[in-house]
Amino acid sequence: MSTTISEERLNCDFPVWAMEWLVLNPNGNVQRLIWIGRTKSWNVYSTAYKDDCDSYALCGAYSTCNIHRSPRCGCMKGFVPKFPYQWDTMDWSNGCVRKTSLDCQKGDGFVKCSGVKLPDTRNSWFNESMNLKECASLCLRNCSCSAYTNSDIKGGGSGCLLWFGDLIDVKEFTENGQDFYIRMAASELDAISKVTKRRWVIVSTVSIAGMILLSLVVTLYLLKKRLKRKGTTELNNEGAETNERQEDLELPLFDLDTILNATHNFSRNNKLGEGGFGPVYKGMLQDGKEIAVKRLSKESNQGLDEFKNEVIYISKLQHRNLVKLLGCCIHGEEKMLIYEYMPNKSLNFFIFDGIQSMVLDWPKRFVIINGIARGLLYLHQDSRLRIIHRDLKADNVLLDNEMNPRISDFGMARSFGGNETQARTKRVVGTYGYMSPEYAIDGVYSVKSDVFSFGVLLLEIISGKRNRGFNHPDHDLNLLGHAWTLYMERTPLELIDASVGDTYNQSEVLRALNVGLLCVQRHPDDRPNMSSVVLMLSSEGALRQPKEPGFFTERNMLEADSLQCKHAVFSGNEHTITILEGR
Repeated sequence: MSTTISEERLNCDFPVWAMEWLVLNPNGNVQRLIWIGRTKSWNVYSTAYKDDCDSYALCGAYSTCNIHRSPRCGCMKGFVPKFPYQWDTMDWSNGCVRKTSLDCQKGDGFVKCSGVKLPDTRNSWFNESMNLKECASLCLRNCSCSAYTNSDIKGGGSGCLLWFGDLIDVKEFTENGQDFYIRMAASELDAISKVTKRRWVIVSTVSIAGMILLSLVVTLYLLKKRLKRKGTTELNNEGAETNERQEDLELPLFDLDTILNATHNFSRNNKLGEGGFGPVYKGMLQDGKEIAVKRLSKESNQGLDEFKNEVIYISKLQHRNLVKLLGCCIHGEEKMLIYEYMPNKSLNFFIFDGIQSMVLDWPKRFVIINGIARGLLYLHQDSRLRIIHRDLKADNVLLDNEMNPRISDFGMARSFGGNETQARTKRVVGTYGYMSPEYAIDGVYSVKSDVFSFGVLLLEIISGKRNRGFNHPDHDLNLLGHAWTLYMERTPLELIDASVGDTYNQSEVLRALNVGLLCVQRHPDDRPNMSSVVLMLSSEGALRQPKEPGFFTERNMLEADSLQCKHAVFSGNEHTITILEGR
């Protein structure tokens, strides 16, 4: 549907009312465009997004699609991606394959898949008179049968529906979904059972740890109150260490009922997204203040440490380019962090989307680059804790209502004290494509590790392309290698995102690109610190020439490593590594 008007009227100086276009884009999204007479241009008024999971067989065979999950597609229990490399690049068309082949003679079994739209019934058979038990027995006797369920779910279920061949076009629902049973090798059923038991142990451990933490907080709080009442020097000296720890955890506590009311009982309509350690929900307190609630996943075996880490670090930080932590909620197994709400979501929502990227012209992108740099400078130098973020990426930069950047997610951060300049860890954490070479390979991290991540992010903001997964028809380099090649060939402006149009300032783009390449140099000593980065971005002085970036010729090695790390935790659209062993 559209409204048309003559070219003569479009060029008039007075406002034109009630003019709009509804545009159906090739990706299925519908945009509503409004004509602005003052600027003589069409502006995007609203966008209706397509549910990707409505695309037939988007995820291929033996996988499920969930619009609220990132990435959208996931293999069913007992299955793995058929081609892992394609899966990592969000090409799911070839689906998943069994971990363990079926053995009809030795005996197979079934695993339950719940809350879904049933698979395509093109290759199926049904009988309305059989019950579920008879249906299971019939499927088990037929070696070609791949799954079964009730053909009618009314009244507790009745009838029999059998599938033969691959299971495709399965979509997950949070409510009103159906159950069906997938054929599985007996050995794989044993493995799934062991994983389920292990998860139960992990959940129990996290629950106990949470109760201990809550008891510790209450005990320390009461002890602090007692010490204040007595007011003696002796008791104050004896309790100094205890009081210091209590101050670390001192943060407004929200009760569970307040959070449930604010989020409408964690309604899926309030869900903003999901990271490696749990979902995030939008909420509104009774006083009208909007909040974002990060809910720690009960199945996360590492989330408790990250939860405590984030409480301790971010509660001490106050800067306009850091997201503000308002409080936390601890209630039994539930552990939540409450942040100020950022209406424009994260940076990756804009720069990596062909439509949304048009919102970010060059002036806005340059403001975002400078804001992130100032936030990092505060963490590294101006805050009393001297914090290294260790997971800086587009997903972890939120945008407020004026599109100002706020660095978020301090679950993996570490602080330096005294004269420390670097440290080594056996537990490498971070995200593929953003980690510095010395950290990814040797487990050595410092402020220069964050500088490298900032350099990658800066080049992504300029180009609108991800470093990891970047491809070019003329070479096999990643984004760093491509930017370096353009710089050396003296054609750096080719890196600019086409969505920027002609809004860019050439000197600013060239300066930002030069700074980005300085930040991603292979050796940490060659990289500038963040105080130098902030100065270089804001001044007009000459910049030194960068050296070759780290990792830009090593794409195949990194991708091979990523395929081996199947225990990585997904965070946004990238892998957040949490338990790699540094050499």
